[in-house]
Amino acid sequence: MTLSFSNISLWVLRIVAALIMLQTLFFKFTAAEESVYIFSTLGMEPWGRIGTGTLELIASVLILFPKTTALGALLAVGLMAGAIWFHLTKLGLEVRGDGGQLFLYALLVFISSAILLFVYRNDLINYAKNILNIK
Repeated sequence: MTLSFSNISLWVLRIVAALIMLQTLFFKFTAAEESVYIFSTLGMEPWGRIGTGTLELIASVLILFPKTTALGALLAVGLMAGAIWFHLTKLGLEVRGDGGQLFLYALLVFISSAILLFVYRNDLINYAKNILNIK
């Protein structure tokens, strides 16, 4: 059974994932108190905060371009898997009274990106074949 997604659905998934990741960049790159708290709790301040922000920026841009959606989705799935893991193990679902908003955002990006990754999986396979020079 194959799933069919309309072009509009795919753009909604792209925009949801990219906008959520992009809106968090301000807080990461300006060393907002909550971001510093999170990455200090994880023992990754400041390099983890800045590095994660940079990777989220790259993932967001890649997701928005159809030819690179698969690469951006793969990167976003990895990043959000890490965010979800840390929420479940060290941070808790709620961080500093946010009502679980950051956790929910991570889940939304993870799910959106996982669907995009599934839909564009053949692009990812083709990238791998090109890199490995397989025909």
